Amino acid sequence: MALKLNSVLITDEVDSKCIDILKRNGVAVVFNPKLAKDKEALLAELPKHDGLIVRSATKVTADIIAASNLSIIGRAGTGTDNIDSVAATNKGVIVMNTPGGNTISAAELTCSMICGIARNVGTACMSMKEGRWDRKLFMGEELQGKTLAIVGLGRIGREVGSRMRSFGMETIGYDPLVSAEESAAFDVTSYELEDLWPRADYITVHVPLIPPTKNLINSTVLSKCRRGVKIINCARGGIVDEDALLDALNSGQCGGAGLDVYVQEPPSNLDLVKHKNTLATPHLGASTVEAQTRVAEEIAQQFVDARDGKSLFGAINAQALVNAMSPESQPLVELGVHLGAMTRHLAGPSKTITVMAHGDATMKRSLSFLQSAVCMGLLNEKSANLVNSLPLIKEAGYKVEAQYASGEDNCVSVLCNDMSLVKGCVKGGLTFLGFVAGVQLHSPMQLSAGKTYFLFTTSNREAGNEILSAMIGQLGLQGIAMQSFTSGLTDSSCVGLAQIASIPADSSLSHNALLSHYYISL
Repeated sequence: MALKLNSVLITDEVDSKCIDILKRNGVAVVFNPKLAKDKEALLAELPKHDGLIVRSATKVTADIIAASNLSIIGRAGTGTDNIDSVAATNKGVIVMNTPGGNTISAAELTCSMICGIARNVGTACMSMKEGRWDRKLFMGEELQGKTLAIVGLGRIGREVGSRMRSFGMETIGYDPLVSAEESAAFDVTSYELEDLWPRADYITVHVPLIPPTKNLINSTVLSKCRRGVKIINCARGGIVDEDALLDALNSGQCGGAGLDVYVQEPPSNLDLVKHKNTLATPHLGASTVEAQTRVAEEIAQQFVDARDGKSLFGAINAQALVNAMSPESQPLVELGVHLGAMTRHLAGPSKTITVMAHGDATMKRSLSFLQSAVCMGLLNEKSANLVNSLPLIKEAGYKVEAQYASGEDNCVSVLCNDMSLVKGCVKGGLTFLGFVAGVQLHSPMQLSAGKTYFLFTTSNREAGNEILSAMIGQLGLQGIAMQSFTSGLTDSSCVGLAQIASIPADSSLSHNALLSHYYISL
């Protein structure tokens, strides 16, 4: 599934290789870092572009996203705190970062902080620069045998652990997404947070700033730690409660802090930065030549791959689209949209929908984008896509669930209040409907985008034939051809489904036995 990407705006300083890669792949680029601090000018320029690349300076707020025609926003770095990802998702805009680009640089800075705090490097250096020789004031400690607690065992956390074990440190950690068995495989002993705090001599955090991690290390946590514990934060400002940390430094409960990030940048809490036991740097985690080159190259290539339908590596809000990128998935996406459109007409006022994928493991993996695709059909909005259809369907008042059932041929069904409304499948790259309005069709009807269908339900076979004759006559009088037809029977009802050239100007149809009828455009 290719992405529109004719022009990209870059509003922060990035390595020139980012621009080179985009241009070499036929993407027009406007590079204007001044727009990061000029919101009005940014709002005026942004509608001309399909993509936006930023680092930290540009704040991509909800109003900026709303005023744009963007398909994709990329941050040349790890975090996306400066991008309103919720607003982007609701508008169907992909947000991506470069998750591995600054891993080594951030890990090395963290290790430098640990070493610097252990040996009072920062204050000792300042003392020397002021002309003093205060050897006795800067008694440090060895790292050998000390316990390092790593909160967040992703790429950076693991690299930190690997390096600090070479100093003889014991590494323990916590990550809700990493099992104890997995962490043990890279020599980190896993603990729950309550058991982690009192075991640590040093604590380093490597988690995103999200509601559960805001002020993760606070006064309560610090009181549970060993007296003299050292705290390192090279991840995101706000994970450590700065006021609580300053109190702990003043009381001696915290023996040292290494800070590269702050709640406000530049930091307003200068008492914390200037504390004699704080080693502070101005957000240098990714500030290496290698990291800046790497993230610039990666975000540009990720944009190109997204445009070409090859990959959505780094996308943080488009899991359904990520799974739907392969050419083999496209017919299933189309089937989901078509079934959603059919369901929109058949479900009536009910808004409790279940999307069921049947068949082998391929169908199970496809369920995430099938749910989103069906929601696109239900919504019938041009702005709906695989990125935003789930939040939009929730806003529309629907409750849409997804389930998987093995053992049948590969197919997709949509249920309303536990009653099956439609069921379809893909054959030879084409989409077919085999079941509709509770009735199995005698022969499947091919469903195609841009085509129009007439569906009716009746109480018996004889009435169905009469209604079909009446419909053909009506269409003929208005010069509209019926291109294909199929039907199905049960003991109590009959359905007819026809593909027609267009919806007739006079679309009314009456018959004593007619239960309902619909004109459906896909």
